[in-house]
Amino acid sequence: MELYGLKTCDSCRKAIKALPQVTYVDVRSSGVPENVLNAAFSEFGMALINKSSATWRTLDDSQRARDPIDLISENPTLMKRPLIVGAEKMTLGWKVDAQEVWL
Repeated sequence: MELYGLKTCDSCRKAIKALPQVTYVDVRSSGVPENVLNAAFSEFGMALINKSSATWRTLDDSQRARDPIDLISENPTLMKRPLIVGAEKMTLGWKVDAQEVWL
């Protein structure tokens, strides 16, 4: 199981602490593999983009209109976090619904 996130993200830290078996991947330094990003976008759609992020607020309308996968590939901090990927399932965020899947 892999957790894609940022080490400065509180939700990511909580998820890592609760899931000691998870492999942490820092999206800022490693990015998100294209196949994982495509699968996540297929699963979550535009919810994959964190529209409350500081990075999103710096983008102008023409940049925001670009392909979401390209945007996240170029600016991994735009992705909502954590993205947790297991063999059979995938969750986004660390709210009760995601916790019920992994705990």
